[in-house]
Amino acid sequence: MCILIVLNGQNGISNELGSFLPIRTTLKSHSINAKQVLFTRLSVTKSLITLTIAIFFVVNKDIVDIGLKIEILHLIYCYFCLSMLNIQENKNLKSYNSFSLEVFCTFFVEINSIEDFLSLLKTEVYQNNTKLIIGGGSNILFTQNFEGIVIKNNLKGIEVAHENNNEIIIKAAAGENWHEFVLYCIKKNYYGLENLSLIPGCVGASPMQNIGAYGVEIKDCFFELEATNVVNGEKKVFKKEDCEFGYRESVFKTKYKNQYFISSVSFKLNKNADLNTSYGAIKEQLDVMKVKNPTLKDVSNAVIAIRQSKLPNPSEIGNAGSFFKNPEISFEKYKELSNNFKEIVSYPLPSGNFKLAAGWLIEQCGLKGFEKNGAAVHSKQALVLINKNNSSGKAIFELSSYVLQKVFDKFGVTLEREVNII
Repeated sequence: MCILIVLNGQNGISNELGSFLPIRTTLKSHSINAKQVLFTRLSVTKSLITLTIAIFFVVNKDIVDIGLKIEILHLIYCYFCLSMLNIQENKNLKSYNSFSLEVFCTFFVEINSIEDFLSLLKTEVYQNNTKLIIGGGSNILFTQNFEGIVIKNNLKGIEVAHENNNEIIIKAAAGENWHEFVLYCIKKNYYGLENLSLIPGCVGASPMQNIGAYGVEIKDCFFELEATNVVNGEKKVFKKEDCEFGYRESVFKTKYKNQYFISSVSFKLNKNADLNTSYGAIKEQLDVMKVKNPTLKDVSNAVIAIRQSKLPNPSEIGNAGSFFKNPEISFEKYKELSNNFKEIVSYPLPSGNFKLAAGWLIEQCGLKGFEKNGAAVHSKQALVLINKNNSSGKAIFELSSYVLQKVFDKFGVTLEREVNII
């Protein structure tokens, strides 16, 4: 027995049904895979016409293949998931990356709840495509269009998980803007995050990178995070020791890379005055501000002033903040370099090694302000690469390679990119 669906060609319906019709299926052999055709249209168009045809296959008494009907019912379920999730096609990502690069992805979806993500897991659009989860897009360099599905973590919410007279554990959803979350904690007089003011990005990215600035890192106040496995949807809680924090590193950049969707991060903060003003630049800025007995807000304002004086605003000129990590070298290598470069900027580490200031190394190579193909090294902070003149991601990446080579040629030190290259 055969089924022949005939096109009527009216009111634009032919455009929608054209990919189906004629669908001529020999029911016993399924010589044409109607299921595959239905999936393609359901996953892409989310059309009611497509849904009607799928339902036709299920209710038609002439189709006796129960297995086929069950699979089409699954597609109908996916239809509703896709409709609620609003999966978009050929999405321009310019406003979703801080370099403001005009690149496109095959599919794009915003996740506003864990239920959204669990629904997405069940769809074939998700299962059949390469995935990329993003937050604020402030630590990504797209060198080409992304062939797959980009998942924007847009989870919101801040709540108190536990508190006593001295400490508070505050839980923030991963899609919360990082700086706004820091300001929220400052307003509530919770100490611990103020030195990390004005860092771009979202809360969910903070433990991935173990972000840090002015003498403080996330690991100093991190309590735990909740995440969902991107394959089986299982929830997992990661404690501090599980994250294996290092310098701008965690398990989410190494052995668990692309394996978890972070939903929330909890921080243990102090309710009593506990300021870290040991970093030299903060002391200097507080002096400029004529502040002798700094408050929590004063320290945050000092950090904001320092960052604004050195770093370009991504809303004004495309950048991802510090593009390179400060390299760690052995004591022997440090002795060699310090003999040849008396003014080298370095910091001793507990391990006996030394950390070098990558910005200083780049500046000594004469690269501050260097421009090539619209990409440039920032004129005030050599750690930062900028999209100065409508550059491409490929050009910015090539500039970073040029910087790496120049630093290695002059100092014999290999810099490492901090930004994720896509």
